[in-house]
Amino acid sequence: MRVLLAPMEGVVDHLMRDMLTRVGGFDLCVTEFVRIVDQKLPHKTFYRLCPELHEGGKTPSGVPVRVQLLGQHPQWLAENALTAVELGSPGVDLNFGCPAKTVNKSKGGAVLLQYTELLHDIVKAVREAVPAHLPVTAKIRLGFEDKSLAIDNAVAIDEAGASELVVHARTKTEGYRPPAYWDWIKKIRAHTRLPVIANGEIWSYEDAKRCQEMSGCNDVMIGRGALAMPNLARHIRDNEPPMSWPELAQLLIDYSGYEIYGDKGRYYPNRLKQWCGYLKRQYPQAEVLFDNIRRLQKADEIVAVLQQSAAAAK
Repeated sequence: MRVLLAPMEGVVDHLMRDMLTRVGGFDLCVTEFVRIVDQKLPHKTFYRLCPELHEGGKTPSGVPVRVQLLGQHPQWLAENALTAVELGSPGVDLNFGCPAKTVNKSKGGAVLLQYTELLHDIVKAVREAVPAHLPVTAKIRLGFEDKSLAIDNAVAIDEAGASELVVHARTKTEGYRPPAYWDWIKKIRAHTRLPVIANGEIWSYEDAKRCQEMSGCNDVMIGRGALAMPNLARHIRDNEPPMSWPELAQLLIDYSGYEIYGDKGRYYPNRLKQWCGYLKRQYPQAEVLFDNIRRLQKADEIVAVLQQSAAAAK
């Protein structure tokens, strides 16, 4: 069983990847998407979204990080894919699942699920550009407005030469509303030779087991669930108990050091409040913490509240 950390735009950056992979249980991370339009991007763009490229394409704890590309032009995606692997990315992932309106308006992400032939052309061009020993993977949803092209799209990606496929078991229109239709992943698996990874609505050990049974997949990708329970990957693998609140409070303090002294320090207050929004699902203490910090804008004030919360939890 492999557990992959999902790409989440504006949330799972290199600092969060470092933190979550230190907690453990992950086999692979995928970056936030690099948006490709009509040019070959400079190296600095790849290094900005994936600074792990400076370290052999791995997080400090040794977990590989694959660069994800988003766009609609096969040749430009192919040229930038080659740049990514030349800089050290252990393969390339293609984003056909992002539901954001701004992305879809520019014909990127999930909107491409309406154009099966274009999906094929993109994957084929990227596969031909990337050395054969490196994987070219894709992440899709079940469709844009409905699931009518789910199997056709997966078959097209398979025939174009992709190495594996992640399926988020909802359409773009369904967004992130439960349930996830894991049974549809099983239908896709029946029509392709590709290794398929299941994604969507996995919050616990029980969810993961049920997803595996319904989808027929051994491997899973988790995103929001890992933010709600930072040791979810180990919880899924070994049924390890959820991280305790005292442990989590210390993790938040550690994360504060990453954020404040990293290159995104000015975003720290909003980032921590955003993380509390996910944690509230698993930890009622996170709601109290959020209420205590929601009006604070200075990092040192927020850290002081975190330290008080950690001390009270011991």
